[in-house]
Amino acid sequence: MLRSELIAKLAEEHTEMRPREVERIVDVVFDEITAALERGDRVELRGFGAFSVREREARTGRNPRTGDAVEVSQKHVPFFKAGKELRARLNDGEDPEDR
Repeated sequence: MLRSELIAKLAEEHTEMRPREVERIVDVVFDEITAALERGDRVELRGFGAFSVREREARTGRNPRTGDAVEVSQKHVPFFKAGKELRARLNDGEDPEDR
């Protein structure tokens, strides 16, 4: 689902709001999640999942075109872990991690 599709669906379900208002709400939610991750905080949406930031250590990689060694610096990457309810909904009501 694209961001624009999400906004259209929410605007369709909430006819009391103008599409511009719905778009602003979606923007605020995404901006707040991004800001929290920039601060190094964890964002948990119960029943859906949790966003966090993980650190990748510096390493030596390979240029796929030439095969030459390339130094890759340390970086921070976003990470998402699906919540128990989401995993269960995707697996016919059974959480695969409960096995």
